[in-house]
Amino acid sequence: MAYDPDNIFAKILRGEIPCNKVHEDDYTLAFHDIGPQAPVHVLVIPKGAYVSMNDFTANARDVEIGAFFRAVGKVAEMVGVTEDGWRMIANTGANGGQEVPHLHVHICGGRKLGRMIPQQ
Repeated sequence: MAYDPDNIFAKILRGEIPCNKVHEDDYTLAFHDIGPQAPVHVLVIPKGAYVSMNDFTANARDVEIGAFFRAVGKVAEMVGVTEDGWRMIANTGANGGQEVPHLHVHICGGRKLGRMIPQQ
């Protein structure tokens, strides 16, 4: 999957589409998901143009990687899910269910979550 500079997250980063911001720093942006799947559902994205976790871990600078994962932890704390538990999800590629070609991590919590992958 190639990076599409017109994907929805790129447009949010450019300020073309508004978001309900939770956190922003030099390297990341976190905002509430518009279709939440749990009482708490926040997305964390890097500001760099990375398609997926594969692309990010292979090509991002160490400072970007460190800032991204620190932001994930900080945002989980900010939205109040660290005490009772939460789930971090990063869908990668077609089989992983990735819909937007910009790396994003879902922070979900606020209730007991079901199985990650249903048994078939």
